[in-house]
Amino acid sequence: MPDARFLVGVVGGAAAVLIIGGTATHLLSGTESTTRLDVDTVVTVDGHRALAPNIVAGRTQSLYHPLPWVGEKVQVSCPEGLKAIKGATLTCTGRRTDGTTLDIPVTVVKATDTNITWKFSR
Repeated sequence: MPDARFLVGVVGGAAAVLIIGGTATHLLSGTESTTRLDVDTVVTVDGHRALAPNIVAGRTQSLYHPLPWVGEKVQVSCPEGLKAIKGATLTCTGRRTDGTTLDIPVTVVKATDTNITWKFSR
């Protein structure tokens, strides 16, 4: 019969691996992003400064499927820039590998003259 200390060590080690893996998954699966507003990232939408659609799409795509067990692989496109106004929304489109699409809602959480913080729903 195995020694009790050995079993405690095995169980403790397994718990530690699960905690570390869970923490890493949580940190890497975030859906919020803060992006600098500068000459390379800003466009105008309805007279407002906005984050360029290619920036929103690229960042959303990279965060949508950051790990094999988080989210699904999609190719993201956004129809226009995301207005740098708190509460502004935009719906981007994700195209799955099988050709089907899904809507990806994007919302501005905070906006200043120099940065925009936004999130999407997975």
